Amino acid sequence: MPRYRITESAALLGVSDDTVRRWIELGQLTAGRDESGRMVIEGAMLAEFAAGQARETPDPSAVGRSARNRFVGLVTEVVVDRVAAKVEMVCGPHRVVSLMTADAVAELGLEPGVLAVAVVKSTHVVVETPRAGG
Repeated sequence: MPRYRITESAALLGVSDDTVRRWIELGQLTAGRDESGRMVIEGAMLAEFAAGQARETPDPSAVGRSARNRFVGLVTEVVVDRVAAKVEMVCGPHRVVSLMTADAVAELGLEPGVLAVAVVKSTHVVVETPRAGG
């Protein structure tokens, strides 16, 4: 069972070390000690806590769709050439990049600062884990 130190837990949750310590003090997270006496949180507990903290950003598009992976965010960069374009967005802590036609960028009015929704529908999602000691 993986265990995560306070700093690692904070990074994974996107908060400060102090916030994780506060959650522990309030009893919202349970921590133990590792062999060195450092405070650690069991991976399964951290995952359950993270799932409970996840909030969806309201989708302003009000469109029904089958895709479940929607990322609401701000367009941060648009690079357009004659035919193709690259659109970058920041959606919460995530950077999302989409390649599309230059016509689509113009039709959607995409430019830095525009609120947009990145919709991902894929049958292939690659999941990786870090190597031990790597």
